[in-house]
Amino acid sequence: MAEKNPFLRPWAAWVALLVVVLAGLAMVLIPVWIIMPFKAQTERGMELAYGLKQWSPIVTLVGSLAAIGLAVWLWPRARRWWRKAALVVVLVPLFAATWFARQNHFEWMFSPLADASYAGASEAGFVADAEMVIAVEKNGEAVAYPVRLMAYHHIAQDTVGGTPIVATY
Repeated sequence: MAEKNPFLRPWAAWVALLVVVLAGLAMVLIPVWIIMPFKAQTERGMELAYGLKQWSPIVTLVGSLAAIGLAVWLWPRARRWWRKAALVVVLVPLFAATWFARQNHFEWMFSPLADASYAGASEAGFVADAEMVIAVEKNGEAVAYPVRLMAYHHIAQDTVGGTPIVATY
């Protein structure tokens, strides 16, 4: 006996599943795309990115639960092996987005270099005379952090003139 409700047809469930997966991915990928280091950002773009970032944990969780429900419903109706494989493949990016929505990837970009070692001015042959540096002077001691190196870690923790400092770029 054929199912009479069009929303209970397998093709409609597949479409719903794809919409849920794409929505979950968009919730996570749009903020990543908008907020990139060294890229111009607009106020409206930042509002959108932070709004999506705020709502992405709950939206991706609800989406994952809905996707699991759709996949469970579709599984016995997917008679061919490749359809069942497609169900699994389609769910993987959504589950990855659900995990990623709970991470602060912005913090990953701005983590200090672990166990950083610093070279004295006479030993720093890798810094050109015209190169931009962040300079700090405290109690007669001076240090300089090359901007091109700071661009990768953004934070340097050091002690200058007996005072602990954090230089950031």
